[in-house]
Amino acid sequence: MDTDQLPPTQKGRHQEIRATALREFAGLRFDDQRLDPFQLAQYANLLVAKLEDIEELSEETKAHLLGDGKEMWSGGAASHKLPDGRRLIILNPTHGKNRHNATLMEEICHVFLGHKPSRLAIKNTNKQGDAIARDYNADIEEEAYGTGAAALIPFTSLKRFVEQGKTSAEIARHFNVSRALVEYRIKISRLWDLYKESIFQTR
Repeated sequence: MDTDQLPPTQKGRHQEIRATALREFAGLRFDDQRLDPFQLAQYANLLVAKLEDIEELSEETKAHLLGDGKEMWSGGAASHKLPDGRRLIILNPTHGKNRHNATLMEEICHVFLGHKPSRLAIKNTNKQGDAIARDYNADIEEEAYGTGAAALIPFTSLKRFVEQGKTSAEIARHFNVSRALVEYRIKISRLWDLYKESIFQTR
């Protein structure tokens, strides 16, 4: 791959190369095509289920996940596989489709990158009193999130849109993702200064 088509940082290039492979696997030919994680999920052997379909959860737990705790989680994968070999994925139903796309793409990347699933059992708390999940690996989570974001918003098309003066909202609508994800990609790809300059010139 031409280095001009890659982000300037080593981490960014690492994630972009893997994201490009995922897009090619999904059959996308152009860098501005939308990637649908829900279609890709079946190839990752994932079953995306609704929270209300999980019978083992108590009504009290569901009420908390959909109420006071709704902003504390986006989605997750079951640590044990289903009898047919698929892994169960649950997405937060209070979140919108754009956020679902990013969350599901992150879970897909965990599979394609061969990551061992993190367990959610609480081991202890940190100095701030926040719960720390056992086996949580920040590097693995960052790699999956970053690779998923790059698959949804490729660097080459992102840079081109930024140079054209498109806003983060316009880019988000094009790729069916959130503005927050677009701005994350702009910043991590070292395009933020160019973005601000291009927006100023076209406004």
